[in-house]
Amino acid sequence: MDIIEKAEAHVFSVFKDKLSPDYIYHNFNHTMRVVHAAATIAQAEGVSKDEMELLALAAWFHDLGYIDGGDNHEVRGGAMAKAFLEKEGYAPEKAAKVAKLIEATQLHYDPQDNLENIIKDADCAHFADPNYLAISELLREEWRIVQGQVFSDIEWAVANRLLLLHKHRYYTNYAKNVLQIQKDANIAALQEVIYNLSNAKKKKDKKKKEKEEKQERPDRGVETMFRVTLNNHTRLSDIADSKANILLQVNSIIISISLTTLIPKLDSPGNSHLVMPTFILILFTTLSIIFAILSTRPKVTTGTFTREDITNRKVNLLFFGNFYKMPLEEFDWAMKELMRDRDYLYSSMIKDLYFLGRVLNRKYTMLRITYTIFMIGIIISVLAFVNAYRML
Repeated sequence: MDIIEKAEAHVFSVFKDKLSPDYIYHNFNHTMRVVHAAATIAQAEGVSKDEMELLALAAWFHDLGYIDGGDNHEVRGGAMAKAFLEKEGYAPEKAAKVAKLIEATQLHYDPQDNLENIIKDADCAHFADPNYLAISELLREEWRIVQGQVFSDIEWAVANRLLLLHKHRYYTNYAKNVLQIQKDANIAALQEVIYNLSNAKKKKDKKKKEKEEKQERPDRGVETMFRVTLNNHTRLSDIADSKANILLQVNSIIISISLTTLIPKLDSPGNSHLVMPTFILILFTTLSIIFAILSTRPKVTTGTFTREDITNRKVNLLFFGNFYKMPLEEFDWAMKELMRDRDYLYSSMIKDLYFLGRVLNRKYTMLRITYTIFMIGIIISVLAFVNAYRML
């Protein structure tokens, strides 16, 4: 068994026994990809057989330091390779060269010779893999598990694009002429991913904003509550007006009959006993008409407002009496201000309900008084007429 086969067996054994399963990217599979890439690039670059052996050994050991963590793993990997090779009787100067090649795989290291160029490009050959996006997901998950670094899809795509565009370059002619083509394609694929994710994020943010705006609008239950209550108030107001109208008509008929039938006959001395009952009837009838009119008499308002009133939220724009004298432009501006402010809108609807309730209370209070006057007046008038006829 030659030294490369022994190195492969040793690396496999160490990874199997000592590498944490959390390293789902930096493991034996990644090592084999780097070994294959190193052989391909070295052959294309025309290096000697001895140099290819050094590169192969460096490729097998380059990530072995991960058994003790990712920090400075290249230095530890180089020391492990050197110790193993010297134990196997490998020439110390060659073992030192292998260790130096492994240390050259550090991300920010600038290679000093062609072999370092090759091992450097081999370690980053996956940047030119057609399955780069899937391979990079393994590294993303490894960082999440081992380092606790969590990236969103768009953050990961942007970080990869930054790495491939500005933080990495190929050094060998083979990598520049062959690998770079696929690397550029991967950069374009990353750009497409970023574009699609950005559009998806914009749509998501738009939907979220629309949802928040929708939530800020009155809920259906609140709208229903206001609508039903306002309808009830309006119906009650109509009922009150109808009752007042009935009382007006009835009392008007009574007065008309009194004026045309009873009063002309009061001049006769024989009807003098009817003067007081008739007066009582007309008095209570007149009072009923007066209170019926008062219950339906509208309140006169100014019909104007100022922009300062709107700014200070002092005007209820839902009541026509507060704006009927205003120009359309001012009313349009004020309504838009109302619709933009959820609290102002709710406050105006609440005020509208409140003052409608106040109006209803006034109407029904006056109606109650009117009905009471009418009832008492009818009773007293009837009793007065009965008493008048008994005194004959």
